[in-house]
Amino acid sequence: MKNFSQAVAQHMAQTLPKLFSAKMGMQNRKGKIFIDYLRNNRGSSTVVAFSLRARPGLGVSVPIHWDELADTQSGDQWNIDNVHERLDALQGDPWEGYAKTRQRLTAAIKQRLGMRDARKQSNKSSSTEEQDE
Repeated sequence: MKNFSQAVAQHMAQTLPKLFSAKMGMQNRKGKIFIDYLRNNRGSSTVVAFSLRARPGLGVSVPIHWDELADTQSGDQWNIDNVHERLDALQGDPWEGYAKTRQRLTAAIKQRLGMRDARKQSNKSSSTEEQDE
């Protein structure tokens, strides 16, 4: 999954470099959205939904629907003082259907993203993961 995430991040950064960055470090992402593919790796940590972030405004990580993106103003739009408004406004469970969603990465999308030897990488990762368990 990390290879796919990295390919998507790099594709976005190359396609829309004024908007996205795939490079870690504040100097690489000033005024851009950092696509953090490094969190898609076994053993990596990440912030879960509704967690407070240690940054100005105490931004809270909240799940949003695609149709809400245009109205989203910033990463700290919701904070410790107003996240209850977000929760009260929800019409339903933001995770509804998540566990039932099944998707596959097709050979065509892997090729479009420039993922070479995608099947070999997948098999190698599966073998490594099986050994780790």
